[in-house]
Amino acid sequence: MTLSPYEVEGFYDRALENGKHRDIVGGRWDETGRVQMQILRDMGLRPDDVLLDIGAGSLRLGCKAIEYLEPGHYWATDASRALMLRGREVELVDPSRLSEAQLIEDKTFEFVGVSDDVTHAICFAVFTHLPITHLSRALKNLRRAFPKLRQFAFTVFLAPDRDALGKPYRQKDGVVTHRARAPYHFLAEDVLATAQEAGWEISADPMMLPRGQALYLGRISHKDES
Repeated sequence: MTLSPYEVEGFYDRALENGKHRDIVGGRWDETGRVQMQILRDMGLRPDDVLLDIGAGSLRLGCKAIEYLEPGHYWATDASRALMLRGREVELVDPSRLSEAQLIEDKTFEFVGVSDDVTHAICFAVFTHLPITHLSRALKNLRRAFPKLRQFAFTVFLAPDRDALGKPYRQKDGVVTHRARAPYHFLAEDVLATAQEAGWEISADPMMLPRGQALYLGRISHKDES
């Protein structure tokens, strides 16, 4: 059983062959990219900061962030490097502003090969399609890999209570989410516990997001460090 529709064999190949590089990252291309940029600006991202876009897809955020950041300050990971390369090819005003070496295929949130100068990271509409164990892995590896990381933003779907957790739940924007298959929903208390166990302090942000996603902002916790 696949964890996500993105794991179906040939999914990316078929989408790219059919010119669907925008569609498969969830639609609402420009709207969602603008929302992501607003989140980053609210986090204090400056042009001289270094951004990691996790689950970057076909560069829905990247096509905007690259124009804002200094050259070389945008890094991206995704389960499909081919999808990111297509975005670089057709969605960037000036593809030369982004080296292909900064587009890294990473299906397991290991972040191998990404610059350790990263100061900000965002993972938008990715954990919505994966079990919560993947959020745990990403948080632990972010903490380990990036000593300069100041803030991390990510989104999930939430169920309102434990009774709703085990049933299909209709989000505010109409998406139906599930406990055991994509799109997934979690309890807010489980998201908080997962983050704390991984060494993070997180807080929910009230910003209204496409499809009813919940936004969390996090910082690495130093409470137990001497």
